[in-house]
Amino acid sequence: QGVTQDAAAQGNADALADAGQGVTQDAAAQGNAAAQFNLGTMYYAGEGVTQDYTEAMKWYRLAAQQGDSDAQYNLSIMYANGQGVTQDLTAAVNWCRLAAEQGNSNAQYNLGTMYRLGRGVTQNAAEAAKWYRIAAESENTNAQ
Repeated sequence: QGVTQDAAAQGNADALADAGQGVTQDAAAQGNAAAQFNLGTMYYAGEGVTQDYTEAMKWYRLAAQQGDSDAQYNLSIMYANGQGVTQDLTAAVNWCRLAAEQGNSNAQYNLGTMYRLGRGVTQNAAEAAKWYRIAAESENTNAQ
């Protein structure tokens, strides 16, 4: 761990992400997607910081824009529920689709549900079945 902390002190973003909670924000500010996701999760849950959905949304968005499928999925949930933003089902579907297309099985299942219920998209049973099948093939237990 001393090596990780030394590398973190020298500004190595990956080491910053691994060195612990104290430097997560530094790594996130340097653009490390994993640290951005972790910081978003901390703000979402209020772990070590005051719970703040707006701040969680900010960090999830930064990670999501770098292709982090978990951050994309979490953004979709926050848009669907209006957490930290005005509820926007179209944005929820868009972020969910990005995560689903990268193989995120939770996003695949939720996208199927959005099509089944017509939430943010035109209701489409065939499209719902397609995403449920993909999620089940990805071993998502909800879809099996």
